[in-house]
Amino acid sequence: MATYGLLHSPQMIASITQSTMMRRASILLCSNSISPSPTASRRPLAAPFRRYSASSRAQSISSSSRNYRSALSPLRCSASDSVKPPKMASEERQEPCNRIARIASAIRVIPNFPKPGIMFQDITTLLLDTRAFRDTIDLFVERYRDKEISVVAGVEARGFIFGPPIALAIGAKFVPMRKPNKLPGEVISEEYSLEYGTDKMEMHVGAVQAGERALVIDDLIATGGTLCAAINLLERVGVHVVECACVIELPELKGRERLGDKPLFVLVNAA
Repeated sequence: MATYGLLHSPQMIASITQSTMMRRASILLCSNSISPSPTASRRPLAAPFRRYSASSRAQSISSSSRNYRSALSPLRCSASDSVKPPKMASEERQEPCNRIARIASAIRVIPNFPKPGIMFQDITTLLLDTRAFRDTIDLFVERYRDKEISVVAGVEARGFIFGPPIALAIGAKFVPMRKPNKLPGEVISEEYSLEYGTDKMEMHVGAVQAGERALVIDDLIATGGTLCAAINLLERVGVHVVECACVIELPELKGRERLGDKPLFVLVNAA
């Protein structure tokens, strides 16, 4: 009973309490010098760590944000550094590469087609070469952009390939010049001679108006018969034909002479 009373005396309780607090302080000091175990992160933070104030957290976050932004800044780029815009025709002209040579090399020559002795100029290979095809259109557009042309007349059938993009680029309308019985509406016709026999070219009535300025386009000039028919058809309704244009000329067939004083512009002279 005396022992029981001794343990509960005020002096003994104070001594035990002081001893317990010292052991706890020792444990906390040791925990700051020893790396935490894998399970330590699951335990609540000790009292000293609760002294981390809100202002300190804000400063740390702000510092981290600045470091993050500075780390990202070298990744920024401009369009001129990474993404190069497509070159326009004006820029293309500055290149040393000869556009005419590129166009000529893209045209395939097939011998004995459509009959023996004919060297057929095949433009389908030009159409497969996007750069050469673009060069072809650009060269025509550069020539006719400022000539106040309101009509681009394309001769069937390959004139339909080159005519529309040229017309769109220079702000003109495209008018198809077709073979007989191909146009559904009322037509005006022009007959012309071939090596053996005759043929006709037709255009819709009302497609053009008197006083308009026209460009006649085809892929190739040989004897010049179809271009002459197109010129006559347009001039009959009062249209002024500014010029004829072709990708290829066969000079030995002297089609240019058949056009008389009508200007002709070509890109490639076939041998």
